[in-house]
Amino acid sequence: MNLVLPDGKQLELPQGATAKDAAQAIGPGLAKAAIGAIVNGELYDLLKPLPEGASGAKIKILTEKDPEYQQLFRHTLAHVMAQAVRELYTERGFKPEDVKLAIGPVIENGFYYDIDAPTPLREEDLPIIEEKMRQIVAADLPLERFVLPREEALKRFEGVDPYKTELIQDLPQGEEISFYKQGDERYGFTDLCRGPHVPSTGRIPPHFKLTSLAGAYWRGDSRRPMLQRIYGIAFRTKEELEHYLWAQEEARKRDHRKLGAELDLFTISEEVGKGLPLWLPKGAFIRRQLEQYMYEKEQEHGYHYVITPHIANSKLYYTSGHLPYYKDDMYAPIEIEGEEYYLKPMNCPHHHMIYKARLKSYRDLPLRLAEFGTVYRFELSGTLSGLARVRGFTQNDAHIYCSKAQVKEEFIRVIQLFDEVYKDFGISDYWFRLSLPDFENNPEKFGDPGPHWDEAITAIRSALEETGAQYVEGIGEATFYGPKLDVQLRTVLGKEESIATNQLDFISAKRFGLEFTNEKGEKETPVIIHRAIMGSFDRFFAFYLEHTAGDFPLWLSPIQAVIVPIADRHLVYAQQIAAQMRKNKLRVEIDDRSERMNAKIRDAELQKIPLILVVGDKEAQAGTVNLRERHVKEQRTLPLDDLIAEMRKRVQERK
Repeated sequence: MNLVLPDGKQLELPQGATAKDAAQAIGPGLAKAAIGAIVNGELYDLLKPLPEGASGAKIKILTEKDPEYQQLFRHTLAHVMAQAVRELYTERGFKPEDVKLAIGPVIENGFYYDIDAPTPLREEDLPIIEEKMRQIVAADLPLERFVLPREEALKRFEGVDPYKTELIQDLPQGEEISFYKQGDERYGFTDLCRGPHVPSTGRIPPHFKLTSLAGAYWRGDSRRPMLQRIYGIAFRTKEELEHYLWAQEEARKRDHRKLGAELDLFTISEEVGKGLPLWLPKGAFIRRQLEQYMYEKEQEHGYHYVITPHIANSKLYYTSGHLPYYKDDMYAPIEIEGEEYYLKPMNCPHHHMIYKARLKSYRDLPLRLAEFGTVYRFELSGTLSGLARVRGFTQNDAHIYCSKAQVKEEFIRVIQLFDEVYKDFGISDYWFRLSLPDFENNPEKFGDPGPHWDEAITAIRSALEETGAQYVEGIGEATFYGPKLDVQLRTVLGKEESIATNQLDFISAKRFGLEFTNEKGEKETPVIIHRAIMGSFDRFFAFYLEHTAGDFPLWLSPIQAVIVPIADRHLVYAQQIAAQMRKNKLRVEIDDRSERMNAKIRDAELQKIPLILVVGDKEAQAGTVNLRERHVKEQRTLPLDDLIAEMRKRVQERK
């Protein structure tokens, strides 16, 4: 086979050659440093034969300096961990086959392995497993790759490991079934695996750590066995590992579930139900402020508000396509007088019926219908997480009905609205993902392919180019009715999440028979834009709480100021201040506890109250307050009227 190197030179190799052979053919220095290869954009290890008919393929030999090195050694570490776990149980009197292995993939910053062990692992087992892993790495066990025919591979696991058996059975007929073995029969480990891996365990850097245990259903299905998942992290350098651990500790301090409890913002009750949050007074206040902000902002942009019910007849969701395509994510039906009703999973079908309630002409378009609509979706209990992933949530939802000629302009207006809102909240580190269909691998998810998909994708790309918005593309992430533009950001834990969306729909209007009369007096089908600027208020609140670490700006804070009287004799003056501030619609409390002043100030700081007003004899006589502002070192003494004017200005400007 004839390969093309990065500098354009040709490399002749026999069929069946590996990347290791390619590195050796280039030179002994590269052969020693080689860790893997990129072949036509695909990551290969040194052990897997290059694809047949690879003549003309572009190949780049990788060393430990290349970023792909991390994926290779993290994958091998998952195998090393599985080997260490089997050793642990062997020492405890079990047979190696008593530890059944499911899957062990690479994930961002590390790896995990799902294991069905004879007895549960405990947190105190992690350091023991980690030490065994370090011994396996130090032993520099060579890795070997081999393939087996389908029947022989199945026989290897028959009656021993149902998980590997199922994985093999699910592989398409004729697909190569490969295994990786590290070490020998006396001291080694073999696993079903596609790869890629480092050539030996000694090529794994020592900067790794096992971090946690978790439960995980086999293949994410709550009806299947519960497995134990062991998580690990791994980096090329000690500095990277230490920085990651430091960042994780900082992130834990900002976890919205932790802050939500500490600041009395929301709670989850098992009696109410998993994934169904209860908003406490302070959290509900902030939530209401978010809604008021969006209500005013969307009215400025020409939206009309509607209200729709929480349940609907199944006929509505058959028409919309949700029951054929989305049923697994919906709650079970409710039977009422012989008819089936469903909890609302989406607001859009209801809005379509509002559009349909009156005849429309081109003069009515674009029609922008908005709603703070509460919806209910069935999420697996293992995926629920505070407010970030719930079963009942309220969307900052809207649907824009427009002509084809108006699509680009309306889509651009939505992108600009994203920018306005996120700038107001101090959120700058976000980007867009153009989510496209995957008709080749998952055609059942996306309805019928057709020219409408191409039209929609072209319109979105054109809008993105005109606005200059930063975006990436994601294949297979579209909805069943069209492509979409998702707002992506990273949580404090570094995980990429979609927080909001802007979707283009050329299908639903036809399903519902929506029409308008155009300028020529002819009937025309509108195009629908589904958009949610904050996504859901619940998820946005979770992200924003972590983003600010609970340090909300003055206009959002449930308590804007706390008054701390130095002694009981100053309480009357504190009450006068509070009355004057409340008259000006400012939110203030008096800490009249019989605690020392410093203790009161510390408690107010822990509750992240923006302003602390200390008053004593001097302030009472002068009609002033001693102002201590969060994150500001200098204290100020100013007249009460000046303070009120300053606070009102900051609240009005939402700074």
